[in-house]
Amino acid sequence: MESFLLTAALGVIVIVLGVLNRKGNVSTLHRYHRKRVSEEDRLPFGRKVGSGTVIVGGALVLSAGLRFAAEKTDLPVMQTVGTVVLVIGFVVGFAIIVYAMIKYNKGIF
Repeated sequence: MESFLLTAALGVIVIVLGVLNRKGNVSTLHRYHRKRVSEEDRLPFGRKVGSGTVIVGGALVLSAGLRFAAEKTDLPVMQTVGTVVLVIGFVVGFAIIVYAMIKYNKGIF
């Protein structure tokens, strides 16, 4: 049970960071990104990165809930659905983040 709580707590933390980014607070991002994004692009950049981060965090929380449900109900299909949700959430979330970095930083590194 502790792994479910740990995963869900991590997901909530990631969601909170994403919400902060969405509001234009990019201080949680690496200095490189803060330096390369112009002041007028800071809010749209933060919104896109924050959206991707919220999606990743939501996938963590939802996956933890589905894995918990799978253990309590003895329905292994819930475990599979949780894994699929996690993979899709990570792929979509990171794709949005990388897109924002390429668009506003002209690269991810």
